[in-house]
Amino acid sequence: MPEVKAFVERDIPLYHNLVKKHIVFADPELVLLNHYDKELDRIDLTYMSRSEINELLGELGFYKKKEEEEEVPEEFRFAPAKDNIPFEEPPESQSTSEPESEDTRSEL
Repeated sequence: MPEVKAFVERDIPLYHNLVKKHIVFADPELVLLNHYDKELDRIDLTYMSRSEINELLGELGFYKKKEEEEEVPEEFRFAPAKDNIPFEEPPESQSTSEPESEDTRSEL
């Protein structure tokens, strides 16, 4: 798991909308949440390399900055959201026939 530790320490700070959450004795996993913090999926990172995790996040649409202080371009501000309109009403107040929005951020 040294690869995962290197990812957590060096790469997470570069990702927009990726939040690290330390849970004692828990295996490292990527938890994908939608705009309303509803869990969409969990991905076990235990046996992944640092480069595999970075590649996965790129495929999922997360924006990685070159430097921590770098501004996030406007087009990536809500990334990796897909077809998600910010500040829309929560699903409880919408019709249940509408599809749920895609993920907008994740916790690790």
